Amino acid sequence: MLNELETLSQNIGRLIAINERQQQARHALEEQLAQLRQENEAVHAELALVREARNALQAERDALVAKIDDAQVRLNAILEKLPRAKGPYDADSQLDLLATQQGQSDTSAAGAQHGEDA
Repeated sequence: MLNELETLSQNIGRLIAINERQQQARHALEEQLAQLRQENEAVHAELALVREARNALQAERDALVAKIDDAQVRLNAILEKLPRAKGPYDADSQLDLLATQQGQSDTSAAGAQHGEDA
């Protein structure tokens, strides 16, 4: 009977040791779980900030696209109001008209100069 009590005591000692190790492992896992939850919350907060930044950038992009579209419509309206150029080989192209106007202003300035000299 003494042997049985000794064996029983040893088994109880082993069970206590196993139980303590399991409790320590459980505490370690609980701490790890708490840390992971904190990291998860931090990542979710950061994700929310990134989403807000993304939404702000999308809104800015949409506003810029709208401005570009508006500018393009205005530019097209201005281009429609401009006279059509006939062709690169026509004598009445806008550059030729500009050159003729400059020539006329030069000759009128020269005529005014001759009038002053007289």
